[in-house]
Amino acid sequence: MPLASLRRQTLLDLLRSQGGMSTKELARRLGVSEATVRRDLAALARQGLLLREHGGALLPEAEPPYALKLEQHRPVKEAIARRARELVPDGATVILDSGTTALALARLLAGRPLRAVTLDLPIAQALAQGETEVLLPGGRVRNGFYSLVGSWTEELLSQVRADLFFLGADAFGPEGVTNHTFEEAAVKRKAMAVSARTVLLADRSKWGKRAPAFVAPLEALSLVITDLEDPALKARVPVEVVRGTL
Repeated sequence: MPLASLRRQTLLDLLRSQGGMSTKELARRLGVSEATVRRDLAALARQGLLLREHGGALLPEAEPPYALKLEQHRPVKEAIARRARELVPDGATVILDSGTTALALARLLAGRPLRAVTLDLPIAQALAQGETEVLLPGGRVRNGFYSLVGSWTEELLSQVRADLFFLGADAFGPEGVTNHTFEEAAVKRKAMAVSARTVLLADRSKWGKRAPAFVAPLEALSLVITDLEDPALKARVPVEVVRGTL
C-alpha cells in the first residue's frame, strides 16, 4: 500500500478513537507537516470519509447497515409510501431512488402499467411484476447497500425524461438534503435534473441532521412527504404530513 494511503488510514483510525482532532494534533501524531495533513483531510473529505471543521476534522455519523434500515421506522415509511403512490398515474415514467422508504413505495407500485427507472437492486426486484416496465441504468453497485452509483449510472440517467423522481435522503435540514456518500449524491442530482418533479420521502428522524455530501437545497424540491410537523420546513417547501409511529 502506498505511503499516503497508509498515512490516511492511520489518520482515520485516530479519528475513530478520538471522535475528532485538530490539524495540529494530527500532524504531531502522524509525524508530518500540517500542510500534509490538510491535503489528506481534503482527499478524505471528498470521499465522504470525514467532515472538515475549522482547524481539524471529525468523522460523520456512520451509515446504518441495510438490514437495520429495513426495520427502522417501518410503519412511518409505509404511510409515506401510501401517500406517494397516490401521486403516480398509470402510464407515468418515474425514477425511484435507493433506500428502504422507496422500497416500500416500489412494493405498492409493482404490477401497475407504468415505467420505473430505479437506482437500487432490491427495488428493481420488487417492481418487476405484471405490467410494470423496470429499467436499471447500470453502474457500480454499493456492496451491502445495493444502490447504483458512478459515471455509467449518471450517463444513462441523462437520457431519461421522467414525470416524477422519488428522492430518498440520509438527512435533511434547513440547509437542504444531504447524503453519506458523494457518489450517491451525484446520482440523485442527475435524477432530479431529468425529472419534472422531485418528491422527497423522509421521516422525521432524519430532520435536522447533516451528512457530508450535499444533494440539493429544500427549494429544489416539489414536495416533501413526511411525518414531520415543523413550520420551518413548511416555510421553505410544500409538505404533506402523514400519520405514523416511529
